[in-house]
Amino acid sequence: MGGFLGFLAVIAAIVVYAISLYNRLVSLRNRVKNGFAQIDVQLTRRHDLIPNLVEAVKGYMAHERGTLEDVVNARNAAVTGLKAAAADPTDPEAMKALSKAEGQLSGALGRLFALAEAYPDLKANENMMQFQEELSTTENKVAFARQAFNDAVMNFNNAVESFPSSVVAGMFSFQQAEFLEIEGPEKREVPKVSFS
Repeated sequence: MGGFLGFLAVIAAIVVYAISLYNRLVSLRNRVKNGFAQIDVQLTRRHDLIPNLVEAVKGYMAHERGTLEDVVNARNAAVTGLKAAAADPTDPEAMKALSKAEGQLSGALGRLFALAEAYPDLKANENMMQFQEELSTTENKVAFARQAFNDAVMNFNNAVESFPSSVVAGMFSFQQAEFLEIEGPEKREVPKVSFS
């Protein structure tokens, strides 16, 4: 009888430990989702600034229609990518698609700002200076939010891969999350834009 109770105690301890590992994985996954929610807020702000920016430059850069269309198309692709990633921030494919779309948007904005340099009236436009400041501030907030998100992803992935939590992760289909890399390491700086 004593051996049987001891056996039950060991089984109960294992079950309690497995439950604590499961709860830790859920908590870490929720931190990933929360971290992405902060990115969502900042990228949405960035995306919302772009139509106003395009409107501000449209009158000055009428013959640069292709560049303006590239910015609008890249913005729309980024909005779509953000919605897909927000649905499940732990989906690696959605995160890769978002990273690619945001990189294309950054490239299109960089080309737009480079062209804007050729328009003295546009460079002196108060709206353009305000958009530049807001976009720069937003880019910094995105960078901070991305770092916090990637830290949460690293903690979650470590738990998914580490023994014994990897056993529980496998039993309940916890998959590794993808880091968010908006641009390659060589392009991580905020675009340098001068309207003065």
